[in-house]
Amino acid sequence: MDHFTYKNNELYAEEIAISDIARQIGTPFYCYSTATLTRHYNVFAEAFSPVDATVCFAVKSNSNIAVLQTLGNLGAGGDCVSEGEIRRCLAAGIPASKIVFSGVGKTRSEIKYALEQDIMQINIESAPELEAINEVALSLGKKAKVAFRINPDVDAGSHDKISTGRKEDKFGIAWESVMDMYTRAAELEGIEVQGVATHIGSQLTALDPFKAAFTKVVGLVKELRAKGHNIIRLDLGGGLGIPYKVQDIPSPAEYARMVIETTKELGCKLVFEPGRLICGNAGILVSEVTYIKKTDHKNFLIIDAGMNDLIRPTLYDAYHDIVSVKNPDRNKITMDIVGPICETGDVFAKNRDLPEFSEGELIAIRSCGAYGAVMSSEYNTRPVTPEVLVNGNKFSVIRKRETYQDILAKDSIPDWL
Repeated sequence: MDHFTYKNNELYAEEIAISDIARQIGTPFYCYSTATLTRHYNVFAEAFSPVDATVCFAVKSNSNIAVLQTLGNLGAGGDCVSEGEIRRCLAAGIPASKIVFSGVGKTRSEIKYALEQDIMQINIESAPELEAINEVALSLGKKAKVAFRINPDVDAGSHDKISTGRKEDKFGIAWESVMDMYTRAAELEGIEVQGVATHIGSQLTALDPFKAAFTKVVGLVKELRAKGHNIIRLDLGGGLGIPYKVQDIPSPAEYARMVIETTKELGCKLVFEPGRLICGNAGILVSEVTYIKKTDHKNFLIIDAGMNDLIRPTLYDAYHDIVSVKNPDRNKITMDIVGPICETGDVFAKNRDLPEFSEGELIAIRSCGAYGAVMSSEYNTRPVTPEVLVNGNKFSVIRKRETYQDILAKDSIPDWL
């Protein structure tokens, strides 16, 4: 469920007409709904209310500080994969005690910053990283609270580029090396092992891969405890998908029942890292029709948003529902929806049946709240798209549209030119 609905044949974000926002700030722009963010977070968190669980929002999915503060005010922590994301969480008021630091390439300076902030947990993904964290912790006179991210060699069944739990993927500790890693960690003065972590991928649409991975991890925790390791926390990552199309996707309640049943005998504190599930359907990308190009072979709807604004369709062959902002129930024609970028891959949809638009009309690309603005760029020297947050009958620009002067000012000319 989201809060982008039609009233009198016009698309609204909560209580504000999308066309009114467009008139005030121009296009393209991202628009997020506070009510949708709130509902999705609460539905997930309440599903785990019977157990001791911390929900750490995956910051990489949408790192706008206003979005983070909205979720932090509801009780969310942050799952971060860089020092920058940790800084964003702290700026949004999320306490360090609810921040997890993940990622395969943490630098020593990033590790130092995380330890100085006394975050909840660092998820270790390799033997060299373990040694680096120990060295940095000792230099600070601290013990690093860590978990090892385990690669359970379970295929999530999602897109190849967002599957992370197979043995050929770069993430996590190989299953056959786990015991050696925990043994080594117990020898290190700067390390305090507290947990086991796993994350097998994103946009999963079935519970079976989760259950297979979690069952393996439960068995591992039992074995680790039998060997004297104090495992108090189980970080189960994120990955539950959303309906980009009409899909039969497990609900958070169904997911929670499976998790609780699978892990209940351990008595561990649980950590979850949902991102897309919380914010994916809480955002849309609004664009204006620039031209309608008709050829003998194709109809092209050319819009003012490009793949630099939303790269998911060309990067992942991702499907996004595309709708008219006004009068959606009109005669439809088949068309490709494309942007202005000088790339053949700058396509949002092919052979889509949509209303026969006129130049200057608005369209909305749905389910863009996750991995939309965060992956945008200035490719073709296009100003980064602004972001807007709606709350009831109010809206605020939470990331301004860059000017060309802003872009050019980032470059510098060497003195020999």
